[in-house]
Amino acid sequence: MNPLKIPTKTLYDTDFNFWVEETVNNLKSKNYEQIDWENLIDEVEGLAKRDKRELESRLTTLYEHALKRCFVPLPDCYRGWEGTLSRTQQQLTRILRDSPSLKAYLLAIIDECYHNALKNLCREYDTSFPDICPFPTDLESLLCEEFWQLKN
Repeated sequence: MNPLKIPTKTLYDTDFNFWVEETVNNLKSKNYEQIDWENLIDEVEGLAKRDKRELESRLTTLYEHALKRCFVPLPDCYRGWEGTLSRTQQQLTRILRDSPSLKAYLLAIIDECYHNALKNLCREYDTSFPDICPFPTDLESLLCEEFWQLKN
């Protein structure tokens, strides 16, 4: 079956990429009656959820590696953990640069992400980690400084 002959509603389910291209073309040409509004709205809402999940994942990773760097006595691993910390800071900074309105969300999930990181690491290491986050909670320090160096 030729994808051009598939009705727009079913196109979303059968060829997502082609559906996106057709939707963009219809928007550009202001052909609004041909737009699959229901799926377009779902996709746009999903973009915000995706960015929030990405922030949660990256912040949890930042805390996991900061905890390992500061509390797991494996000096041979420090360099790798520090590399991950730096890259994760850069990734978080890029997300917030593109969507500055997510800064408030990031600040709101700091405790949750720290406790998720703590839970993950307690399964992996026989090390005592602090129950309360020992790292900065202001974005400037968290994303721009080598805060894990201050804990040694």
